[in-house]
Parts: sequence; structure tokens; C-alpha cells
Amino acid sequence: MTKVITYGTFDLFHQGHYNLLKRAKELGDYLIVGVTTDHFDESRGKLNVVDSIMERIENVRNTGFADEIIIEDHEGQKIEDIKKYGIDIFTLGSDWEGAFDYLGQFCKVVYLERTPNISSTMLRKNQFKIVNVGIVGTGRIAPRFVAEAKYVSGINIVKAYNPEVESGKLFERKYDIECLTDSYEDFVEQVDAVYIASPNETHYIYAKIALEHGKHVLSEKPLGFTRAASEELYQMAEDRGLVLLEAVKTAYCPGFQQLMNVAQSGKIGQITDVEACFTRLANPEARECTDGQYGGSFLEFGSYTLLPIFKLLGTDYKAVHFNSIYGENGVDFYTKVQLEYENSMATCKTGVRVKSEGQLVIAGTNGYILAESPWWLTKKFEVRYEDEDQIEVYEPTFQGDGLRYEISAFISKINGNEKNGYKLTAEEAIAMAEITEKFMEKKREHR
Repeated sequence: MTKVITYGTFDLFHQGHYNLLKRAKELGDYLIVGVTTDHFDESRGKLNVVDSIMERIENVRNTGFADEIIIEDHEGQKIEDIKKYGIDIFTLGSDWEGAFDYLGQFCKVVYLERTPNISSTMLRKNQFKIVNVGIVGTGRIAPRFVAEAKYVSGINIVKAYNPEVESGKLFERKYDIECLTDSYEDFVEQVDAVYIASPNETHYIYAKIALEHGKHVLSEKPLGFTRAASEELYQMAEDRGLVLLEAVKTAYCPGFQQLMNVAQSGKIGQITDVEACFTRLANPEARECTDGQYGGSFLEFGSYTLLPIFKLLGTDYKAVHFNSIYGENGVDFYTKVQLEYENSMATCKTGVRVKSEGQLVIAGTNGYILAESPWWLTKKFEVRYEDEDQIEVYEPTFQGDGLRYEISAFISKINGNEKNGYKLTAEEAIAMAEITEKFMEKKREHR
């Protein structure tokens, strides 16, 4: 007898799950299916799980493919189960290819072909639909989005779009996701929502066309280069009942939310100054270091540094000042933005060819908060006081590279969960666009 084992959350059970179990059963004579608990899902970074474990077990049982169903509830259990049940073949979907090769020393490892174009119209008592998402742009961030989306329940990446044929087809071959290279409108019609990861200057038009076609939009920043453009898109989304989110991933990280809550709790008194710095020494050949019009440090990192400022001090600033160091190609290698408020001030620093201490410091009348680099992932922060021995350390949960949190917020909002709207409001996003517009004006003066 050939024994086969597979594992999964099996949330929002769909045709892809059914097909995987069917193929797994065909690999041998006896199929064991491990269904993960809510706690284990949470510990390994799986977000948005909707169905209870009893519902998920019942859905697996109803397929008739599982000869035995077990519960997976801790790290390392796969090896235990392989030994315990005398497993011959371990199998999972091809989107996990390579991740479990280490099990090859215990049994044969098989990765099964994924099922594309999963239907989002299956009837569910909770009405939580699977969102078929198309990725616009196939550059360096698109693969990270694909990898992180595996940890979010309710999303299915079905298409990609890139007018640059060679790049698009390379992505298609590597990730087994069809990439269209001709009509963007045709691409948009084949998905429920788009994730825009294309060059900065294309975000606005891609988002506008998607919204006009009734599609939800998650867009990398900046969404637009002017306040008017940003306002237009947010109004379009509101008028059509669509979700429009900007992918400032820090806003959706649980640690950043906790940091903001601590800062606003009064623990450090009245907040009088916020200093946020995000710099890195980027590849000199990268777009942000070579594109004099749409590259540079501020367009790359400015949204991140403005985020805590607007969260804590609001968007009603009195004045803004820019100072930049430019390269010969017109790229701002380093930019410092200073904002003045009625009774407070703020500074944000960004760099792509200049390196500085990348920290977030929030100064108050009773103490201050320090989040060291990389504060934008918010894995740790401290509250410090006049007494240097009095330090409160916070180490919030953080999984992956942070993208899964913004993906989770996007999918939840599409499915009617409005509670995450406060994480990055339209007002804050529009204020960021206004600062971007003023920066672009200053940049044109330099040129």
C-alpha cells in the first residue's frame, strides 16, 4: 500500500482544493489529510482564515478523497507524521515548490500543479468570496506579492499584465501565472481586482482604467503625483462602491498599529516632534537611481516617512520645506522634508544613495518612542523617559516581509470588513499626494 499525506488550511473550500485532493489521492492507495488549526495558522502567519476548523474538516471529508483526516497544530509535525504513519509520498501544491524539499530524506516529495482561475461565485453561507486578482507589472516586487499572498485566505492570483513581452513571459514561465501583454482593458475584464506594481508614472492611469471597469485596486505608491489626481481616484472608488488602497505596507503591519496606539495613549505626553528616516544604498543601475523624472528617494520612500507624521500630527500642517541632494541625472539621492504644525513639527528623511540612521523618533512632553531601523516593519520599539533606566520594550508580531498584512486588509475590505479603513485613510493618502505634488514642483525648479 502506498501512503500519501498532504496538508492545508482548506479555508473557503473551492475547486482548487478539490482538485489538489483528487490528484493527491491518485498518487497512492491511502490518503491522509492534515488540516491546520487556527492557532497554528496564526503562528505561521496565515491571515484572514474565515471558516472554523470543524467546517474545514467537514469540507475535506465531503470530497470523499481523504481516507484519514488529522489535525496539524505545531511546527515539525510533518516529519513526525511521516514517520508515525509510514508515509511514502508527501505532496502539496506547486506554489510551495522547493519549500519542503527537506522532507525528501524521509519520503518522496511531489508538488502538484495549481488550479488557475478559481471561481469566486461559489455559494457560501458567509458570503466571503474568493477575490481573483491580477498583477500589473512583473518586476521585483511582483514575486514578493505572489509569495506573500499564499498566506492570505480568500485571494487567488489568476493573471498578470506587462506590455514588455520578454519580462512578462519570463514571469509567466517562472510563476505559472498567465501574463497578458496586449490590451490592459482585456486583462482588467478577467479579474475582480488589480494590484499595481508597475513603474511610478503608470500607477494613476492603470488605477483609473481599473476603477472605470468596476475593479478594486491596490496600488503601489505614489498613486498619483498631484492632490487632484489622488482625490479623483478616491472619489471614483467611493462613487462605484469599490475598494482603493495604497500599498504603504507599514500602515497595515500590526506592530505599527500598536506603536501608534501607544504614542496616542498619552504615555509620552503631548507629541511635539516626529522624525522618520528611511534610507538605503540602492543599486546604482536600479530605476530609483537612474530615472531623473520618476525615480529618486522621495518617490521611493516618502510615503513611509510621512505616514507616522500624518497619523500622529494630522494632515493640517502649516508649512512644508524641501531640501534635496541631486545626482547629475536629476535623481534626488537624499531628501529632507520638514513640516510645521501649530504646536509641533516633523521631519522625514529619505535616501537611495545616502545612508543615515533609519529610525523613527516620536518626542513627547513626558518621554519619547524610539523604533530603530527597520521601523517600517515595526518588529520592535521602546518607550523611554527622563530616567534612563526606565525603558519599556515592545516586540509585536511580524510575519514575512509585511506584504501579507496589506493584502489581508485589501481582501477583507472587498468582502465588506470596513474596520481596517483607519489604517490608511483616504484623507492621509491624499495629503501624501499633496506633499508629492509640492516636491515635484520643487524638483522642476532645480532642473
